Amino acid sequence: MITGGCLCGAIRFKVERFVGPFELCHCSRCRKVSGSAFVAGIGVRARDFHWVAGEGLVRRYEAPVREHPPGYSTAFCPSCGSPAPDLTHVTAEDDWFELVAGVLDDDPLLRPDKHIFVDYMAAWDAIHDALPRLTKQELIELRIAAYRAKAKKHRDPE
Repeated sequence: MITGGCLCGAIRFKVERFVGPFELCHCSRCRKVSGSAFVAGIGVRARDFHWVAGEGLVRRYEAPVREHPPGYSTAFCPSCGSPAPDLTHVTAEDDWFELVAGVLDDDPLLRPDKHIFVDYMAAWDAIHDALPRLTKQELIELRIAAYRAKAKKHRDPE
C-alpha cells in the first residue's frame, strides 16, 4: 500500500496501485493551485483508493467554467491547505480520478509520462527532460482518440 495525506495529518489515505497517466500540468489554474510551475497528477482507480482518516474534512473549490464543462475544481484540507483527494466526479462507468502526487508519502511506482498544457506554462518555467510535451489542442486530440477507442471496445468486445 502507498500512503499519503495532508501536511497536518488530518487527512490520510492508502492506495493499492496507481494506473496513470502521470501528467505534469502547466495550465494557469494548476500553477495557482500548486503555487509552483505545474501540478503532478497521477491516475488512480477509485476501487484502489481507501480513506484512513479525514474524508469528511475535505473541502472543494469549483472555479468558474471558462469555455465549456467540466470546470476546474480542487480539493484541499481546511486546516493546512494541502491538496486532498477528490472523488466527487467518480462514476461507476469511469472508476478513475487524479490525485496530486505531492501528497504521497511513498513511491507510487510510476513516473511522469508527459507534460500537458505546455502552451500555458509560466514564462519563467523551463522543461529539462525528454518527456512528451502536449499543447492544449494536442491533449484534446489525444483524449478524444482514447475516448473513441474505449467506446469502440465497449461496442465491439473481442
